[in-house]
Amino acid sequence: MVGKGKILKIYVGESDKWEGEPLYQELIKKFKEEGLAGAAAITGVEGFGLNSRIKSSHIWQLSEDLPIIIEVIDKAEKIDEIIPIVKEMVREGLVTVEEVEIITYNAEK
Repeated sequence: MVGKGKILKIYVGESDKWEGEPLYQELIKKFKEEGLAGAAAITGVEGFGLNSRIKSSHIWQLSEDLPIIIEVIDKAEKIDEIIPIVKEMVREGLVTVEEVEIITYNAEK
């Protein structure tokens, strides 16, 4: 898979849930079930969102709701197909899509 694609980025909190489970984990599972090329959940060390509360991993500012960014890259059609599911699951957060150029996507055999 090389050439034009899209990256879907989802910004949520670590404590966000979907059916009682961590939202970021459930999104990753859903992306795998739907056959997307790959996804990653990345924990932020500090950030703020719409409510303007700073959430931080600093030891003196223990936070139980660090920012999580989930990134998914695939062909445009696959990203477009998953967006309705993402909109249903992400009740609070930010979702963006950008065009990307996929340079290489391979694994050792």
